[in-house]
This record gives sequence, structure tokens and C-alpha cells, in this order.
Amino acid sequence: MTVRIETVGRVMVLTLDRPQRRNAVDHATLLALLEAQREVATAGLDAVRAVVLTGAAPAFSAGADLTGVEEGRFAEDLARTLRGFGELPVPVIAAIDGPALGAGAQLAVAVDLRVATPSSVVGVPAARLGLVVDHWTVRRLASEFTAPVARAMLVGAETYSGERLHTLGAIHRLGNLDAAMEWATTLSGLAPLTLSGHKLALEHLQPEPGTVEAVEAARRTAWASDDAVEGRTAFLEKRPARFTGR
Repeated sequence: MTVRIETVGRVMVLTLDRPQRRNAVDHATLLALLEAQREVATAGLDAVRAVVLTGAAPAFSAGADLTGVEEGRFAEDLARTLRGFGELPVPVIAAIDGPALGAGAQLAVAVDLRVATPSSVVGVPAARLGLVVDHWTVRRLASEFTAPVARAMLVGAETYSGERLHTLGAIHRLGNLDAAMEWATTLSGLAPLTLSGHKLALEHLQPEPGTVEAVEAARRTAWASDDAVEGRTAFLEKRPARFTGR
């Protein structure tokens, strides 16, 4: 088993589980993550409202397992996996404790939100391996970690601690897996159609054919939903809202 899947309430926890390889990502890991994404997408909002991605100690992920990894199918499935987290209709939080390097850093920037321990280390040491990451990763690093940090990681081969990235806004909260789970549980009680619509818009900040219409359709769906009525009613009645995703 390369990825351990557990469900806690309406939070699905995906744990990279190759501790003997410091959770290095091999092809089997990618296939397991893709299957987990399909499970989340088809489970429905009654079952899964948030996802936490983490790694078994001692690492989040030390990178790609270079044994047998080369351009081709692995690169294609890595790209599908990275984009797949953004396409999920629920928020995805990375709980980072230890190294998140190379493919581990790519997974960390592919999700919506990041929680990390202060001493965690994040970086993309491609220049030490003679490799070049894909353009999507470059753009994602620049947008999520800021362009100067992306340049430092990709051109300067620098690594950053979780604490340093937190001061820059790239890590949203400092903490461990428990902190990430607490945040995910809170998010699972928010309006799911709102979160889904906002995710869609954030994933398509640069308009592409069809995306403007899709974002507008998601906005209209949320405004016309029972959840929108429930949210306003709960606010007026001074009680917690009970959102259903409908």
C-alpha cells in the first residue's frame, strides 16, 4: 500500500505511506492518488467535504522515486495528479511535517491550503539532478509561493523552512497533522457549493475558453441553492448553519 486512505467524519485523509523511502513518489503512488481523487469526486458532498494530504513519518515526501522513473507515463500521471487536486470540488489541505522536496513540493503547491511544522523543509532540487520541472509547476510555484521564492527554488536551488514560508504567506498555518485535521473539520461545515465555486474560480484566474461560463454557472448555482437560504436564515436566527450541498 503506497497511500493509506482513512475517513474521519467528512474528512478524507490521504497518507503517503512509504516511510522506508521517505514517501518518495513512485508510479504506484500516483495511481493510488488518482484513484483516491476519483473516490472523492464520486463520493458526493454528504460523504466527503474536505481532504487532508500528508505523509507517514519521517517525511511529507522526499521527492520522486528515481528508481525506474523517467519521462513518459510517470510524468503524464504526475501532471494528472497535480491538476486533479485543484479539480476536486472540496478543499484539499497539505499537512507537511519533514521534507517536502521535488515531487513532494509539487504536491504541496497543488493543493488549496498548507499547514506545516516550523522545521519542515520545502524545495525543488531539480538543478542538482539535471532535471527540469514542467511549466505548470513553475507557474504554480510562482503563484502560490511568490515569483521570488519560485526563482530561488528553481534557479537558486534553495530550500525554505515551513516557518520561513509561513512568514511569506505560502504556508497558511503552522502546526502538525492535528492542526490540519482541525482546520479540515471546520471547512467541512462550511457551504460546500461556495467552496467549490471559489476553487473553480481560483484554478482559472487566467480565463480560458469555457471557464468564464463555468465559473459563472457555479456562482449562480450557489446563489440559487437551498444552502444560500439556510445560510441567511441561520445568520438571522443566530445559529450555526446546516449546509447540505443542495
